[in-house]
Amino acid sequence: MTNNSRPVLRGLFILLVATPLALHAADPLIVVEDHGGTSALPYYEALNLQPRSNEGRRQALPTPQAPAIPADESAMLPVRSDRLTPGTVVRRGIDAPGLRPFVVVGDDEASRSWLDHHADSLRELGAVGLVVNVETAHALESLRALVPGVPLSPVAGDDLADRLGLRYYPALITATGIEQ
Repeated sequence: MTNNSRPVLRGLFILLVATPLALHAADPLIVVEDHGGTSALPYYEALNLQPRSNEGRRQALPTPQAPAIPADESAMLPVRSDRLTPGTVVRRGIDAPGLRPFVVVGDDEASRSWLDHHADSLRELGAVGLVVNVETAHALESLRALVPGVPLSPVAGDDLADRLGLRYYPALITATGIEQ
């Protein structure tokens, strides 16, 4: 090879290497390595987001108004749970780390006696109460009077009964077990 042919070959080599790079500069990104996972695109598409305009002006969202007459607890009553009745609860273990202790009771003599007998230990545990069968606000208040310092709330308990395999109350549910 002559000295004149080397610069020509060098130029030709650079041209051959640089041309494909220049042609692919505008191509979309190609992922060389993929560790799996699922595309997030369907989640973004579900939001049905509209493109932003360059105006920078946003339409004001209406502020929700509070009801003229605030709802109180009596609006939730009566509470009836068809799958839960007073009865004997067989002690068994569960594994629910971090679960705050709670009681399931109703407005019946067995629950009243149980609450009265266990009031101190329920307060020490920091338990809360779910009243799954109660008709009136007066009945709910009389249950609360038995366990001052233990919050009791009226709650339909059928879903809870299914999830815990619970059929009877009064019951104490903790992170480690269900007992009476």
